[in-house]
Amino acid sequence: MVLITGATGLVGSHVMLRLLQQGKTVVGTKRPQSDLSEVERVFSFYTEDSKNLFNKIIWRDVDFSDVLGLDELLKDIKIVYHCAAMVSLDTNDKSEILKINTEGTANLVNACLHNKTEGFCYVSSITVLQNPDFIGDKDETVFWKSQPNQNMYSLSKHLAEQEVWRGIEEGLNAFVVNPGVIVGPGNWNRGTGKLFSTSYKGVKFYTEGVNGFVGVTDVANIMVELMNRKIFGERFVLVENNYSFKYIIQTIHAELGKTPPDINAGKTFLTLARIFTFLLPKDLKVSASMVETLLGKTTYSNKKIKGVLDWKFTPVEEQIRFSAGVYKKHMSKG
Repeated sequence: MVLITGATGLVGSHVMLRLLQQGKTVVGTKRPQSDLSEVERVFSFYTEDSKNLFNKIIWRDVDFSDVLGLDELLKDIKIVYHCAAMVSLDTNDKSEILKINTEGTANLVNACLHNKTEGFCYVSSITVLQNPDFIGDKDETVFWKSQPNQNMYSLSKHLAEQEVWRGIEEGLNAFVVNPGVIVGPGNWNRGTGKLFSTSYKGVKFYTEGVNGFVGVTDVANIMVELMNRKIFGERFVLVENNYSFKYIIQTIHAELGKTPPDINAGKTFLTLARIFTFLLPKDLKVSASMVETLLGKTTYSNKKIKGVLDWKFTPVEEQIRFSAGVYKKHMSKG
């Protein structure tokens, strides 16, 4: 059996679909309050057999702080894709994000070691490739270096990666993937899905920052392919290419048939937004690290994964077009 943590999320649901289509027996973890209809809806974007595939999933509630529960969960599991994570840039979430992302990963690694799991994939992030002294496109050789405006999400993923590398040293067959900003259809109210729901309403501002982007289907398919080939003890940066946030947000608007934003939200604007962030809802709060991301021009290299798998990425523009089409159908149904 194959276990996918964070199975109701963007990456987890796409990994599940891929594995179910391959005839695998899949166990998906969730929280008691998770909306499972989101998963079946994601499946329906890609196949007419969505209901049948969805009904094959074995669901398990999981608490990553429950060491004994994790050990019991792993007893019949051969392969683990660890996609679960808490994403937040709010400093008030420091304790919770470290508990879920770092301690939870450590507990899962220990359970896998105890149960002699045959393969483990950890979904990290390109945000851990953090080193201001590194010049050029960032790749798998970049080592972590803390910065003044450190956000807890990046730190938690870095520390979680260290737990995976520790597991590898102790005999765990594992690898790490570091996806860029992931684009794809899923929950329209969180993550990059919110780019589509927000753009549909119309956005006036853009930023000139640059980052690495990748389609969710590429991320899921690469993870499965690496596992099938048993390529362990490695990490892989997963980006299709580097794009400006201006290009991404304007492309989304164009695909949705909306007027593209035309006001550059520069440093002064974002600094003021940060100063008055206390007036905004929690999910719109602007942190120092967010300002750096939106304005910074960081580029990444995908040479390693392209060389190892001879992988041909789907252009992010195509993923945006597909996702926008799905979103428009979603809106037409009310």
